Amino acid sequence: MNGLILAARREVMTRIRTRAFVIGLIFTSVLVGAVSFAPKVLDRPDTYTLGTLGTQRLPLRAAAPDATFEWRTFPNEAAARQAVLDGDVDAVLAGGTTVLTNGEIDDRLGVLLQSADREARLAAAGVSILPLRMESIGADAHDQTARTGLAVVLVVVLFMMLIGQAGMVAMGVVEEKSSRIVEILLATLRPWQLFGGKIVGLGAVGLINLVTNLAVGLAASTASGVAGDFPPGMPGLVAGVLVWFVLGYAFYATLAGAMASLVSRQEEVNSVLTPLIMVIMVSYFLAFYATNAPTGTLATVMSYVPPFSSIVMPVRTAATEVPLWQVGLSMVAMAAAVLAALAFGAKVYQRAVLRTGARVKLRDVVRVR
Repeated sequence: MNGLILAARREVMTRIRTRAFVIGLIFTSVLVGAVSFAPKVLDRPDTYTLGTLGTQRLPLRAAAPDATFEWRTFPNEAAARQAVLDGDVDAVLAGGTTVLTNGEIDDRLGVLLQSADREARLAAAGVSILPLRMESIGADAHDQTARTGLAVVLVVVLFMMLIGQAGMVAMGVVEEKSSRIVEILLATLRPWQLFGGKIVGLGAVGLINLVTNLAVGLAASTASGVAGDFPPGMPGLVAGVLVWFVLGYAFYATLAGAMASLVSRQEEVNSVLTPLIMVIMVSYFLAFYATNAPTGTLATVMSYVPPFSSIVMPVRTAATEVPLWQVGLSMVAMAAAVLAALAFGAKVYQRAVLRTGARVKLRDVVRVR
């Protein structure tokens, strides 16, 4: 294990000292912080400017306390009509039965005007009506909306992290092979130590990125007040995301590094990684489907099937309540897939990494000798 740790430490220290890593980490952190503040900045209360020909004003504030209403008085209907056409007001109460608007009225404003007018007429007639009592017997709609939003964010974050880190492993393998540095390294390290160290080291770099972005996002959400809208169980969800990232990364990075060892030029990396990238893309689309139908048959089944489960299951757990035994079963299946990928990837890397020149065929290195 000492050799593996040395190789991993070399990868970590080499990457985090580069200008690209520092700039990328700062950029993504700023972007995550901005996105976390965006709902607070953009979700401002509705503001309506209304007009009237006299002193009539409807009690709209009681019906919509989160909205702001500004009233303007016009001397006659002609002035009111011109103000509506000029866009100075959203609507004008012309008498007791007419509302002047320029085109179709805003849906919420129309409902507010109708309900406030009826309430005012009933109050004038001496009739009082008790408001309806709301009793929820299902999931909180507010929490469900927040869960769906978190699931969408998870899809994008996990997809970008997995495909980026797997590509980094592949490029690192080809870079060492094309420069013949791998020959020097293998003089003191075993192939599995060098290969495993690269996967562990670059995985640690990916975790640094992920943990930093999560910390910045949570801190910004807390500072902006958006964290108050988070559904319960956020610490468990964050911990689960980290575990699923490690499992998904270990699977894809191992196969990416093994496939990259078959070629000697960086221009050929994309061609050998195409099947793996297609699998990640399929997982990405399945996870996006799961954000809208987390309890559907397709999402449920695919959340148990490796390697799709590495993205689909954390998205399901974010979008809806998933029993712990289902999450545990999916993790066990994914861990078994990771072990199989490690055994296969180490064998391919060991047999192909020293073979330079033309592209090595996969069947030639996996053939029993």
